[in-house]
Amino acid sequence: MPTLTLAPLRFSAEELTEVVDLYAGNPEYWRAAGEHDPEHIDADRVEADLREEAGTEGCEVLLARDREGHLVGLLCLLDRHPTDGYPWIGLLMVHRRFHRKGVGRMLADLLEERFRGEGRHGVRLAVLENNPAALGFWTSLGWYEIDRRADRQHDRPCIVMHKELH
Repeated sequence: MPTLTLAPLRFSAEELTEVVDLYAGNPEYWRAAGEHDPEHIDADRVEADLREEAGTEGCEVLLARDREGHLVGLLCLLDRHPTDGYPWIGLLMVHRRFHRKGVGRMLADLLEERFRGEGRHGVRLAVLENNPAALGFWTSLGWYEIDRRADRQHDRPCIVMHKELH
């Protein structure tokens, strides 16, 4: 398994080009989410969305890179959800070149270690109901359903999942 590093998105032209490529390689997600046209990912819109995310209090956008410096994934995190106080994973997306190679699992493990190290007792996320692959992924990592409700930003049906951090 490769070693992965996480660093904040700096919004350089090179990074944004890499992120647009990562988004374009995940059309199934965008079909389910409805936020971007899966056949044409607009770079300006990606940048605007990520700047809004990164500019929101308690949020951070991280790029995951392998040992060679290749972008392998993107993560959006919320330090404390305003309703429940838990940290949340808003998005974990893996580059298509690294699908089914354990990278998603490694990224989830890194986040769990990080939150555990901060003394957190659990972490949460929401999976779109129309994304059974994502539900299967998170369930295989020990996450479990705690609620079903619409997401706050786009009013899409979601499955809220939780994982205890021991």
